Amino acid sequence: MDMRVKLVLLVMAGVLIGYAFWLLLRPVEIVAVHQDDDFSAVLVKSFPLTDKGKISWWMKNKDRLKERYGVPKPAPDGNFYITFWLFGDGYKEEGKYDRRCFDDMKTKVNCIEKEVVFSVNNDSRNRIHFTTYSGGDYLLTDNGEVVSYEYR
Repeated sequence: MDMRVKLVLLVMAGVLIGYAFWLLLRPVEIVAVHQDDDFSAVLVKSFPLTDKGKISWWMKNKDRLKERYGVPKPAPDGNFYITFWLFGDGYKEEGKYDRRCFDDMKTKVNCIEKEVVFSVNNDSRNRIHFTTYSGGDYLLTDNGEVVSYEYR
């Protein structure tokens, strides 16, 4: 193989590896939080790609979310549900079928494309559940271990 071809392939591989690291290491940006009773919608940019990364991000940032944004906001019975949505190209008018719109915004430009990436909720036993939408459902056990389970 020609030396120039090897050099081009090496540069291309380096660029791809660099891009992959950039995707994995960029910080999550919380764009907005919308509340509807015990349901919270958190709009994000640059959310982790893997199930482990999403759950790990939640574990590291749950206190910050509570302090800064009041999330979760449990119902009187203690139940809550948080959904993390990709903010994508920003707010849009309802226009298109099946956009997620937020009634707490008093403008026509109050909807996003439905790109849910992660959710966290608790159950009647106050156990924390994670849904990653790319891989599965997980439960935070009493001893702090995250285990996969099949949602029924």
